[in-house]
Amino acid sequence: MPARFTSASSQRRVVALGGGHGLAAALTALRLLTDEVTAVVTVADDGGSSGRLRADFDVLPPGDLRMALSALCDDSDWGHTWRDVLQHRFAGTGELQGHALGNLMIVSIWELLGDTVAGLDLVGRLLGARGRVLPMAAEPLEIVAEIIGHEPEHPFDRSVVHGQHLVASSPGRVSSIGILPTCPVPCVEAVEAVAQADWVMLGPGSWFTSVMPHLLVPGLADALVATSARRLLNLNLEVHKGETRDFRAEDHLMSFAEHAPDVRLDVVLADPSVVPDEPALRSAARELGAELVVAPVAARHEPGVHDALRLAAALRDVIS
Repeated sequence: MPARFTSASSQRRVVALGGGHGLAAALTALRLLTDEVTAVVTVADDGGSSGRLRADFDVLPPGDLRMALSALCDDSDWGHTWRDVLQHRFAGTGELQGHALGNLMIVSIWELLGDTVAGLDLVGRLLGARGRVLPMAAEPLEIVAEIIGHEPEHPFDRSVVHGQHLVASSPGRVSSIGILPTCPVPCVEAVEAVAQADWVMLGPGSWFTSVMPHLLVPGLADALVATSARRLLNLNLEVHKGETRDFRAEDHLMSFAEHAPDVRLDVVLADPSVVPDEPALRSAARELGAELVVAPVAARHEPGVHDALRLAAALRDVIS
């Protein structure tokens, strides 16, 4: 890990909302800028190791929480070793096949302590994490999406699809997203973190299954409206693929406005590669109250991958 940036941003309290690899990329960059990072993580995953543990033990899916903790690990042999332990995934053909060791560890600690947040804080201390990881809700959620063309033989029909895994892997185009329960219990500590933040950052990440769900938890959405923090949306590097196939960058902002009409933005950060029509994107950002900042944040030789140093540099210039 490179040396940390030093700037006026070093004491900024930043809350990053998201999940999966996108949130991990954001945290890897943010930890170069400040120790005051709080990750608020989606809890709707129902696939793979997380889905199995969620179903077997009626717990929050631990995978995205594990990835966020790993991204914030201390830059030392100790931190890197425990990061690798958490990320280790079992091979073979037995019952442990596909499970990440960190997922099992987190669920075990939850059972021992009987407290989700305390368990995550304990794992954070083990990693020497530069920051804190919290779930966005106190109960597991189910993604419900309306998808056009979910059934390939009916490309223009609309289907209601349940579950993060099915939504994320659908060949169709998501037109709207919801969650069940519709009014989940928010994580109190996450709401408090948003209220006390200097900056709140959404994205990058799977748009409809990692970013948008945060806006659908009423208590968390209310905190995003009420906070005095400035709000930044970090657009994905591949805006037109996966859940948002055929989207333009400005379509993401229109989708944001449709799902969270009361949440205003201050900054939209975008890599030049996703801005073929800068005036259109700038106009869409202005509709949300935001300034458009175009800066190179992509890895030079890895399409669709954020470069931690470039993203940190762009964020430093914005939040300083």
